[in-house]
Amino acid sequence: MKGSPAPDICPFCGGAKKDGKTTFTVELGFGVVVVRDVPAAVCPQCGADWIGDDVAGKLEKIVDDARVKHNLVEVATLSV
Repeated sequence: MKGSPAPDICPFCGGAKKDGKTTFTVELGFGVVVVRDVPAAVCPQCGADWIGDDVAGKLEKIVDDARVKHNLVEVATLSV
């Protein structure tokens, strides 16, 4: 039986994950939230990305704030 891939190996293509940045997008129904420059583990081979729990908490706050503002488009840059 084959075990799960190592945490630094992309489970989709087998590439080596590297520290990088991604763009996080959420459709809210009434509008969209786009957060740029989000720190993530990124596979340079296939482009898949993984966001850590600490960063996900910050993204959740940005999305919650956007829901309150109810803007059609909200674009933010994550400052870590």
